[in-house]
Amino acid sequence: MKGQRTERLIRITSKFLSSPSCQISLTGLADEFGVSKTVISDDVSMVNDALTREGYGRLIVDRGRTGGAFFVPALSSERREEFLKNVAKILSAPSRLLPGGLIYYADILFNPVYTDVLGLAFASDFKDLHPSLIMTSEVKGIPLGLATARALGVPLAVCRFRNRASDGPAVCVHYPTQSGEVRSMYMGTKILSPDDKVLLIDDFMHGGSTAAGMVQVVNEFRAELVGMGVFIAVDEPEEKAVSEYKALLKLSLHGGERVSLF
Repeated sequence: MKGQRTERLIRITSKFLSSPSCQISLTGLADEFGVSKTVISDDVSMVNDALTREGYGRLIVDRGRTGGAFFVPALSSERREEFLKNVAKILSAPSRLLPGGLIYYADILFNPVYTDVLGLAFASDFKDLHPSLIMTSEVKGIPLGLATARALGVPLAVCRFRNRASDGPAVCVHYPTQSGEVRSMYMGTKILSPDDKVLLIDDFMHGGSTAAGMVQVVNEFRAELVGMGVFIAVDEPEEKAVSEYKALLKLSLHGGERVSLF
């Protein structure tokens, strides 16, 4: 009996972790494992206690007619600070500094060991805004946006800098860069709708022109912008092309520690 429950707890945990922010029927679980709903409820409570102690999220149970539960990914403040300080230390290595106030971080964003947790950090920051869609821009924003979208259980829309026939019909917006150059950004008409509540995720913000371009895309589709998250924001210029955003890390161009918590 003990062995059966241990296996059941592992399988239940696996189901919730593989489908974050998606409701799972407790009645369905009871039928699948051949136990009562009361037993499943006890199991879910035990799983929730363990996940909460680990600091990566919690289970929420709907006591209504549906009788379901879903896993809400979220980083505890302790886990968040420890993780971001470690990433900041890695990125502060002198060898990562690039000309033009840039820093090399592609190996971080294309490594799921890091991006999965960064997605959890953004999900923790914006889950109460209940976005229906995550928007980012190519290329390095894609893994970060996808990790956030997975944690929140919503789709990802990618703004592209050139149109692709495989994306179908697209809307084009033009936005100015810091240098005064005017660039184009495309969004497929089949991806975004006026009913969407959009959360923007950007990998790097210097002057904020790319983020401002994505805001234009949201406005063009008459969707609702609910928030903006940035992986790394440069401290200069202080005034960005967008005014409201939440960054995880800050890159200082002069003196002191190069990368730190925002």
